[in-house]
Amino acid sequence: MAKVRRTAPSAKGRKAKAADSKTAGRLAKVDSTKAAKRTSPVGPPTKKRTDKSVKRTAPLKLRSFERQINVRLLTIDDFEAMVELELRCFAGMQPWQKDQIESQLKIFPEGQIGIEYQGRLVASSSSVIVDFSEYAEWHDWKLIADDGYIRNHNSEGDTLYGIEIMVDPEFRGMKLSRRLYDARKELTRQLNLQRIIIGGRIPGYAAYADNATAREYAEYVLGKDIYDPVLTPQLANDFVLRGLIPGYLKGDEDSRGYATHLEWANLDYVPAGKKQFKAVAVVRLCAVQWQMRALQSFDDFTHQVEFYVDVASDYRSDFVVFPELFTLELLSLVEPLSPGKAPPGPGHAARQLASYTTQYLNLMTDLAVRYHINIVGGSQFTLEDDCLYNIAYLFRRDGTIGKQYKIHITPNERRWWGISPGNTQEVFDTDCGKIAISVCYDVEFPELARFAAHQGARLLFVPFNTDESHGYYRVRHCAQARSIENHLYVVIAGCVGHLPFVENSDIHYAQSAVLSPCDIPFSRAGVAAEASANIAQVVLHDVDVEMIRRHRMTGTTRNWKDRRTDMYRIVFGEGEDAVEV
Repeated sequence: MAKVRRTAPSAKGRKAKAADSKTAGRLAKVDSTKAAKRTSPVGPPTKKRTDKSVKRTAPLKLRSFERQINVRLLTIDDFEAMVELELRCFAGMQPWQKDQIESQLKIFPEGQIGIEYQGRLVASSSSVIVDFSEYAEWHDWKLIADDGYIRNHNSEGDTLYGIEIMVDPEFRGMKLSRRLYDARKELTRQLNLQRIIIGGRIPGYAAYADNATAREYAEYVLGKDIYDPVLTPQLANDFVLRGLIPGYLKGDEDSRGYATHLEWANLDYVPAGKKQFKAVAVVRLCAVQWQMRALQSFDDFTHQVEFYVDVASDYRSDFVVFPELFTLELLSLVEPLSPGKAPPGPGHAARQLASYTTQYLNLMTDLAVRYHINIVGGSQFTLEDDCLYNIAYLFRRDGTIGKQYKIHITPNERRWWGISPGNTQEVFDTDCGKIAISVCYDVEFPELARFAAHQGARLLFVPFNTDESHGYYRVRHCAQARSIENHLYVVIAGCVGHLPFVENSDIHYAQSAVLSPCDIPFSRAGVAAEASANIAQVVLHDVDVEMIRRHRMTGTTRNWKDRRTDMYRIVFGEGEDAVEV
């Protein structure tokens, strides 16, 4: 039997092919802010130009666009910042004393959480564990919180009690309370507690107290007729209103002394003596089917992007993915050349679009942090040195950025835009596990997804841009194949509509979808969710990445496990950096 081994080109072939590039032949790199790089050095191949009139553009330094947001445990060094934060949040109320904070940190440090943004403490929460049966009425904050000292903390208790949450008014609207509540929920799951109980303020009540009782006010808030700056976010974070507590904080004039009794139930709670049989790791995905349109200003583009990010965030999505080159509509803002004047070189329009990359990076980074969501930002043309690349950027909700160069360039992209190919397949660490991105045409090459799966990716995002149904179905069918071959969820997102003024991108065809392996535990035909064809839409779907892990070992067919590596293999890179898959 003949044995076939798929490898990198021979040394002689590589030398001939890489005459203009020091990095040619290296096609694999794991990109992560937390994990060590395993493959070739960062960077795309470069091309030398003899035209000295071309201005060389240095690669953008993504760190200059990143935002530093960090959810961490509080320390005593945060005390002064906490006092300042409390004075801004609760004017007129007595702030924490240092001995109270010292006691909290000594007794239950895991329950004292802060959020730091760009080096500044902008939010915090304090908690204590108690036995639910001992505080059934939840009527006295000083009693339950031990006047802030939490000496009543019971590590054997079943309930996490939220003493306080503070969010700096200057930074409200950045989903900081959601981050704090998510951290509390995760702590509750880790400690196998049954519930979270909070006694929440209703500071908006003061404006209605002369005409409504506290119960009536709460009902208006529940019905979304009134927005309360504390109760409304708590309800949005899955807390259930159990009742009202009069005289809870007598010094709280805005709430007229009232507090809400709210509860969040831990569905993962396991009573003593029982076992949890199957792990679940749910990730919520949102794919945007983007309507291309002419713009009057960059603000028009900003408002449309923010609308979709806001929708995805409101539905608690972990990821929102935009299509490849959905930014092409920005070309409607570019001044046309004078009649009869020839373009200065190939890809003139694409290079004009690249002038918006800085604004695009700032916009997406800000939205990812402010809306607490990971954004796969479609792709955007970017100039590095004198070469033009099509790059998909990942904007993590912790403020960091990654990028995936499009590796395979179509004939039309070379002809019309002069796009240069990238040279690295990235695998990114995120707070939902490892992911990878294949930009449109790249998904038609199975080796890239195979490498990503080998490096631990469970989610593959495919932003695409196709003009008619044949091109779309090439992407769609290949994406489905990559899902089956590698036991991956694959998310495809494309553009619809027309741009009559943009050559090579004037018409669009798309039907965005979330695809899965074809097997009994998954959706029929391997289509977890899909949009209607050719209309602006979003696709929202929950996937269980733990099921993907199990399917690789126990599926009806086990494509990954049953590969004939005795007959064929894929080798990425060379020498000590080579990765065999």
